[in-house]
Amino acid sequence: MKKTIAEMEQAASPAAEKLISLFDEDSFVELDKYVKAGVVSGYGFVDGAVVYAYAQDSSVKSGAVCDSAAAKIAKVYELALKNGAPVVSVFDSRGGDIAQGMKMLNAYGEIAKASAALSGAVPQIAVVDGVCAGTAAMIACMADIVVMTEKSELFMTAPFIADDKTEGAGTCENAAKSGVAAVTAKDSADAMAKVKKLLTILPANNLETAGNDYFADNDAVLTADLKGTAYIEAIADKDSVIELYKDFGTASVTALASVNWRTVGFVNTDKADKLTQSDCAKIARFVTFCDAYSIPVVTLVDTKGFEKSTAAELTGSIRDSAKLTQSYACATTAKIAVIKGSATGSAYVALASKAAGVDIAIATEDAVITPACPKAVVTFLNGASDDATTAKQAQEYVENEASPFTAAENGYVDRIVTVDDVKAAITSAIEITSGKRVIAPAKKHVNFVF
Repeated sequence: MKKTIAEMEQAASPAAEKLISLFDEDSFVELDKYVKAGVVSGYGFVDGAVVYAYAQDSSVKSGAVCDSAAAKIAKVYELALKNGAPVVSVFDSRGGDIAQGMKMLNAYGEIAKASAALSGAVPQIAVVDGVCAGTAAMIACMADIVVMTEKSELFMTAPFIADDKTEGAGTCENAAKSGVAAVTAKDSADAMAKVKKLLTILPANNLETAGNDYFADNDAVLTADLKGTAYIEAIADKDSVIELYKDFGTASVTALASVNWRTVGFVNTDKADKLTQSDCAKIARFVTFCDAYSIPVVTLVDTKGFEKSTAAELTGSIRDSAKLTQSYACATTAKIAVIKGSATGSAYVALASKAAGVDIAIATEDAVITPACPKAVVTFLNGASDDATTAKQAQEYVENEASPFTAAENGYVDRIVTVDDVKAAITSAIEITSGKRVIAPAKKHVNFVF
């Protein structure tokens, strides 16, 4: 008997409900609705802009990945790439359909290839809202931003069958601390609300400029005593700041925000004296992401350098500091540095050096730019002395040789401003670098340090 659409229609699955909640009212259109697979896919509008999405359906064979599911997912990626629109993927599956054997492995390969093809072309946001295991975990982490709900699980090998059975492995808390999850959410509704805000602030693709008038002007007062995210919030448009990797690399802050309705990536290094290995990896990842979508990077510099310890060196801290330096030097997006405290040694070279590629370098009146700790510098130059003499010499060194005015005289700093003028200086710098174009040497890609 011939079936009608009404007869084929069924109540929306939990996966479909998640996608419906993401999109503007009545805008979600499901694709391949009658293909039997543990995934729901489609497109719609988020704040009026086109977005493609898919969600694994744990109510169908526990969301098992099969060849049909891979075909549906690959179609979403293909359409997103052709039309220059972001992709949101929701992971909730206990793995692949083992009954399909090699066909299942091939399906995972198709998904991985399709996701990689989009990388740097359109933003990808992965939402882990349930179990995300094995190959699916790798694919989720290939996205630009991973959002994870508190009760979800993300792992390559199930913690209960791992050799060491480490407590906490695979949890949302662990994923946030290890830098895998960029954003955490209480539940599905909270995750989708955070994804919506991300989509509002991100560009649709790598050819469009990010920014809109969604956020209101900010009347907050910027003061020198503000630190971390609060300092950024005093500069950015009201309620626009989205911090990424909050629990990873806690000596720094990386955040997306809107400044005068333009999307900006902020890096703030004032939360601790020195940057750790995790901070270097976190900032490098963030700068590379911003560069892919031509999002200007504003770096607020106040650090005494990189962590110095044998333990850090043994775990590869040099590699991660090199990764940080390389990500800044290679980035062709607009780069603005504001030295608002200490800019010391190698950290200055990586984050704020015009010679290493910073477009506009701004310093506050009390900034200190020095190759090493002032006390260490004067001891090296003048020899060892008593504490009082060393302290006096160090202060004289800071006021003269390490002063922002000395740096400006030598062309290392473009502007010196008061704290009150920092926001206006940043806004101006973003405007004048908005048309930046760089012709890079012909090559496949940078051989990034990993």
